[in-house]
Amino acid sequence: MGITTDPSQELAVKVEVLKDLEERVRELMEAHERKRDVWFPSDLLDPAPDTNPDAFRAELRARAEGIPDPVRAALALNMLTEEGLPHFHRLLAVYLGDESHWRNWNNLWTAEEDRHGQVLHDYARDTRLFDQRKIEEMQFEYIRAGFHPDWDRDPYRVFAYTTVQERATQFSHAETGRIVSEYEPRLGEVLSHVAKDEARHYAFYRTVFEEILKRDPDQALHSASFILPAIDMPGVTMPGFKDLADVIRRSGIYGPRDYLRIVQEQIRYWKIESIQGLGELGRIAQDKILGIPARLRRIAEHMETRSKAKTFSFEVVFNREFAME
Repeated sequence: MGITTDPSQELAVKVEVLKDLEERVRELMEAHERKRDVWFPSDLLDPAPDTNPDAFRAELRARAEGIPDPVRAALALNMLTEEGLPHFHRLLAVYLGDESHWRNWNNLWTAEEDRHGQVLHDYARDTRLFDQRKIEEMQFEYIRAGFHPDWDRDPYRVFAYTTVQERATQFSHAETGRIVSEYEPRLGEVLSHVAKDEARHYAFYRTVFEEILKRDPDQALHSASFILPAIDMPGVTMPGFKDLADVIRRSGIYGPRDYLRIVQEQIRYWKIESIQGLGELGRIAQDKILGIPARLRRIAEHMETRSKAKTFSFEVVFNREFAME
C-alpha cells in the first residue's frame, strides 16, 4: 500500500484493508470456536445439584473473608475493567461496520467478554467481597466517563491496542488468580477461566495485526509506534484508578516489567526487525518500535529504585488501611 497524506484517504485505505481481511477473520473465528469451551457464570458459582445452596454460599463467604485487602483492591480494578465492555464494543464497531463478517466476530467477542464482568460481579456480591454500593457507584462513574483515547480514529491503532491490552489483562487476571487461590480456590478457578479467554482473544488480535502488517506495513508500523510505548488500561477513567493500579504493581500482579515483556513478545511475533521494503514512514516507525524495550526497561528500573512504602485505603474495600512496600 502506498503512503497517503490525506487523512480521509488514509482512513479509506485502512478500512479497505480490514475488508480484505474478512475471509481470514472467518477462518480465525472458526478456529477460535473450535478450541474454546463455552462456560457460564452459573457453571462456576452455583452449588452442585442436590446440595444445600445456603451452606454452599456460607462456606464461600467464609473462605472469601481471608482474602487480603490488597488482593481485594486488585480484584476491584480487574472487575471494573471488565465491566467497561461497552466502550470496546463501540470502538470496534465504528470501524468494522455492520455488514461484514467482522460484525460476527465483534458480537461473539462481546458475548464472551460479557461473562467476565458478570462472573466477577456475581462472586463479589455473593461473598460480600466489596462495599457493594461503592463498587456499583464506581462502575456507574466509569461507564459514564467513557473511554475516548486519542488513537480511536485509527483502526490500525485499535488493533495494536487490543493486542497488548488483551495480553495485559490476561497477565493481571492470571497472576491475581494465582495469588488468590491460596485463600479461595474457587475464585482462583474463576480467574483462570477469564485469563484463558483473554489469551485466546489476544491470539486473535495479534494475528489480525500480523495480517495488517503484511498488507500495509508502512502504515501498520506507524500506527503501532504510537501504541506500543505505553498504553492506558481501559480503567484509566474510573475513580481511584491510579492508586488501584499502584497496588497491583506493588503486589507483583502487573507492572512495568510485565508490559516490557508484552512489547518484546509482539516485536518478536510480528518480526518487526526483519520487515523489508519499507518507505520512509515505515523505517522511522520500525526504528522507534525497536527502541521501545530499552526505554521501558529504564522506566521499570526507575520505578523500582524510587518506590517507597505507602499506605492505602479504598472505600470499596471498607476503608481499611493497609501498607505496602
